[in-house]
Amino acid sequence: MLLYNCQCCERGDYLASKTPPIGTNQLQEIRKNIEEYVGQKVVLKANKGRKRTIVREGILENTYPSIFIVRIDGQFGDHVRRVSYSYSDILTETVEITVCSGNKNIKVS
Repeated sequence: MLLYNCQCCERGDYLASKTPPIGTNQLQEIRKNIEEYVGQKVVLKANKGRKRTIVREGILENTYPSIFIVRIDGQFGDHVRRVSYSYSDILTETVEITVCSGNKNIKVS
């Protein structure tokens, strides 16, 4: 059973984060949560260290046992960039993923 914690952000959208139950492998739960949104548009917020944070929009392209891949289109549409992160990056809050679905934004954690 997964618990949903809803909170309102500045734009009025609601974010739902799934909190895995105590005693389960949290990395497996994060992977299952991310697998639900493969192929959907996401906003990726990555902490690059030394107060550098990058916010990009892309499409969650694929998930693998230890990493996931996000396809980021270029500014002018002429090139595509793929970035990969591990599920432990989400666990340590180095990376945040927000799924854009309709009028709502869903934060995956």
